Amino acid sequence: MGKEFSIIPHPVPRVETKFRRIISPLPHPDSLATLEALRQFEPQSMRGQPPVVWDRAEDIFVFDKYGNQWLDWSSGVLVTNAGHGAPEIKRAIVDQVNSGLLHNYCFPSEERAALTACLADLAPEGLDKVFLLTTGSEATECALKLARAHGLSVGGKKKLGLVGFDRGFHGRTLGAQQAGGLTAQKSWIVNLDPAILSAPFPDGYWQTDTRFDTFLEAVARAGFKPESIAGVMMESYQGVGPDFAPVEYVRQLADWCRQHAVVLIFDEVQAGFGRTGKFWAFEHYGVTPDLICCGKGISSSLPLSAVIGRAAIMDQFPPGSMTSTHTGNPVCCAAAMASIKTILTGKLTDNAARLEPILRAGLEQIQRQHPSVIGHVSAHGLVGGLQAVKAGTKEPDHDLAHGIIERCFHKGLLLFAPVGAWGQTVKIAPPLTIPREALEEGLAVLEQSVDEAAKKSTE
Repeated sequence: MGKEFSIIPHPVPRVETKFRRIISPLPHPDSLATLEALRQFEPQSMRGQPPVVWDRAEDIFVFDKYGNQWLDWSSGVLVTNAGHGAPEIKRAIVDQVNSGLLHNYCFPSEERAALTACLADLAPEGLDKVFLLTTGSEATECALKLARAHGLSVGGKKKLGLVGFDRGFHGRTLGAQQAGGLTAQKSWIVNLDPAILSAPFPDGYWQTDTRFDTFLEAVARAGFKPESIAGVMMESYQGVGPDFAPVEYVRQLADWCRQHAVVLIFDEVQAGFGRTGKFWAFEHYGVTPDLICCGKGISSSLPLSAVIGRAAIMDQFPPGSMTSTHTGNPVCCAAAMASIKTILTGKLTDNAARLEPILRAGLEQIQRQHPSVIGHVSAHGLVGGLQAVKAGTKEPDHDLAHGIIERCFHKGLLLFAPVGAWGQTVKIAPPLTIPREALEEGLAVLEQSVDEAAKKSTE
């Protein structure tokens, strides 16, 4: 899994529509110096995205310096929920910079106070403590720490188990990758924590048995009892799909966690702030977690994340013992406050919900046209996915997914590189500001690209 897109300039047909403009070979020959410099000075792990050198991004568009314009279906990996460079967010950032306060560590600031109060107000009742961090991985690591500490405090040294899910992703740091369910990403760890275990994720496609019993069986199989489990971490939807668990499964899981004093954590890092047609994706299940991890769309721009949770869990550590150098950076806080206000006042969550049937119908149409190679499609709000498989099988096909994305790139539709446990998923995540007309145009481009890539893969 994982391969580079060619940086040899490729002649492509001219595109000129309301939402897309491609007028040069791709990548543009004059951008090669930048691409080659990045190859020289960055680790190769940073390669792998379609080779457009971003010059600027506005609302639903990404531009290079050479007159090309892409309809963006990446949101910079699910960050720009309020659109790229929203005027309100830019103004808030500039105003904060001009205020004279750029950094203050954990010393008090009005900006941090305002944002923590705002997030606590947006969270379900009872989740009224907020810890601001920088990245999603920081947030999930913190939640794992809080869950295990709580387990030890209420159940003694035996209550330390942490449960994640197969194919789950919570970040790329040590604890986050162990709690995640992507086996290939754990190979470097070697001495895995034996008290972190993985349960089948009941997506209905890769895991067809969607009974809650599969969770209980996984815990027992790992040699644990309920009283040995400190926390369960689940993505509100698995990013590799996007895939939701059945509502009844999650409700049973929440009941089980309450019954056994287990901290229930929902990872909302890519799911929150309106992405799925509800402000928090876990609202689809009708349950309330003990901890929420969020980030990405929180600011629609600058690096910021948060853990939101119950006071009894969040207040376990004494003053000065759980802090972060850039916690609640005032400029990031200003961006987040403006982004949240834009999402709420602009009714962007409603727009995501309204456009969900359009996105889902478009993906289902593509699957009907290519049932042998498009194994599974899904959409919730304005996040969707199309999973490529080898013809007539359920064997993931990374090359086909890669080919689809490259063809979209050449036609002026920008997606990030394939995701998923095996790199089989073409992920769709436009800014929540996208109008129906632009979504429909993008679906037409995607359909054409799948047609071409599927035909090529069978030649």
